[in-house]
Amino acid sequence: EVQLVESGGGLVQAGGSLRLSCAASGFTFDDYAMGWYRQAPGKERELVARITERGTRDYEDYADSVKGRFTISRDKAKNTVYLQMTSLKPEDSAVYYCHADQLYGGYAEYWGQGTQVTVAS
Repeated sequence: EVQLVESGGGLVQAGGSLRLSCAASGFTFDDYAMGWYRQAPGKERELVARITERGTRDYEDYADSVKGRFTISRDKAKNTVYLQMTSLKPEDSAVYYCHADQLYGGYAEYWGQGTQVTVAS
């Protein structure tokens, strides 16, 4: 059974930090790009950050709105992807979703259940 289990969300003051974690199981972690999306009330889900392995290194992409403040990383030994969020702003408030999309041998994609991040002004 495929699972993406997010944790680490919560309430934080503006300017604060949070680290989200996503533990993956049920698929070959190394064969997938991993990402974080978010969705605020009344808005469409948007990509926040994505990490992809090409060759022997990881490449990271970020939404312009979070560049320089958020960092995505992953621990292959733990099948876990992280999103370190710093200098948080009220507009970062949203449900954050972990996402996996297959790079090799297929087109599967998976979503986590989401974790709420609320940034108080």
